[in-house]
Amino acid sequence: MADVTVISSSIVRPQNLNQSCRTKIHPTPFDLKLLYVDYPQRGLLFHKPDPETHIISRLKTSLSTALDIYFPFSGRLVKEENLEDNTVSFYIDCDEHGSSGAKFVHAESKSLSVSDILQLHGSVPDFMSHFFPSVDVKSINGLTEPLLALQVTEVKDGVFISFGYNHMIADGASIRSFFNTWSKICSDDSDNQKNHNPLKLRGWFLDGISFPIRVPASETAVPSPRQETSLRPTSNERVFHFTKRNLSNLKAKANNEAGSSDLIISSLQALSAHLWRSTVRHSGMSRDEETHCKLTVDMRQRLNPPLEKECFGNLILLGVATVTVGELLDNQMGWAALQISKMVHSQTDEKFKTFAKNWVRDVKILEKGCGSPKVFDSVVMSSSPWFDVYGNDFGWGKPIAARAGPGNSMRGKLVLFQGIEEGSIDVHATLCSHVLVKLLADVEFLENVTIT
Repeated sequence: MADVTVISSSIVRPQNLNQSCRTKIHPTPFDLKLLYVDYPQRGLLFHKPDPETHIISRLKTSLSTALDIYFPFSGRLVKEENLEDNTVSFYIDCDEHGSSGAKFVHAESKSLSVSDILQLHGSVPDFMSHFFPSVDVKSINGLTEPLLALQVTEVKDGVFISFGYNHMIADGASIRSFFNTWSKICSDDSDNQKNHNPLKLRGWFLDGISFPIRVPASETAVPSPRQETSLRPTSNERVFHFTKRNLSNLKAKANNEAGSSDLIISSLQALSAHLWRSTVRHSGMSRDEETHCKLTVDMRQRLNPPLEKECFGNLILLGVATVTVGELLDNQMGWAALQISKMVHSQTDEKFKTFAKNWVRDVKILEKGCGSPKVFDSVVMSSSPWFDVYGNDFGWGKPIAARAGPGNSMRGKLVLFQGIEEGSIDVHATLCSHVLVKLLADVEFLENVTIT
């Protein structure tokens, strides 16, 4: 195991705690259903700056300023018991008494270097799990754990800055906005929150739902781990790089094969279809079994009336395209991409609000325990290649790579990152070991991916 040593762990609080507008944030159905989901984790690798940069003090000072703007990340999750009907309610306490701040971990490895992290052919070493905070922390643990944790790990010639966050508070767009703002503040010592717009919290848009939402106490019982976990196939991680040309070829192929005059398949939908077919082809599933391609859809601009793009919160809807294995493999990639495109277009204001109203009537918390023991039936497209990754300059240069952590991961999880070259996409894949071995020998798959 790599010698990653924690040097210090501290709490960083907002610079100005006394803000009258910061009180309670009531979770929506889309937040509450994530009560047992792990903290998602992402991280960026940088070359090591000059020692005179004093990165730890600089990062902590700028973080305090960033938390002034993104104050929900420094709040705490509170649970209230409603004994009269055996339910519980939750809220985020953001006032000066409820503010617990963000966790900041400083770690180092004296034996590892950048070349150990960026291994050949996109391999992801096992020791990377030690480079992320909040491992095995779930949203409900926000009752006692900070809602945001950050870790700065120094290696011989580089620095890895990572985060883990409570998914009930924010989605990928919101955490990326925070990270971008933090890096801008850090890169300019004279910068402060006056140079940044106030946080735009989501307005309430679901009529007919009273707050706080009451959740049956039975749905919040601590789940027990599944006993069959050790019997599941092992998994491995790999980063696949798709160049702008790779993506252009996939998009052209998908639109040509789909032959639809109504829908234009995007490069991301074509890539998703390519990955879906390729992994299922080697999964060992039978032809009559159903398989799913799941991806999150940002609903901000799809609602009526639409919300501002910068609106902070968890505003995503999980879309699922479902077909049989036989249908997926008998038809061409363009057909699969068309099913994904139709599913994305079906994510509407009406569907979003109907889901919320139905969920309140029949509360079900997702991902209790370790999830389904079935490990081959789905690919889950997570994050977005449109999030700004390589613009995060903390003052000593732009990142050289992005990685996903073990939190909120599963077999079939495909985390999408903006590639380092313009127009490219990196996919951090977690796959069953035997599927990955076959995938790396699949000529059809490899002709559209660039192995570094």
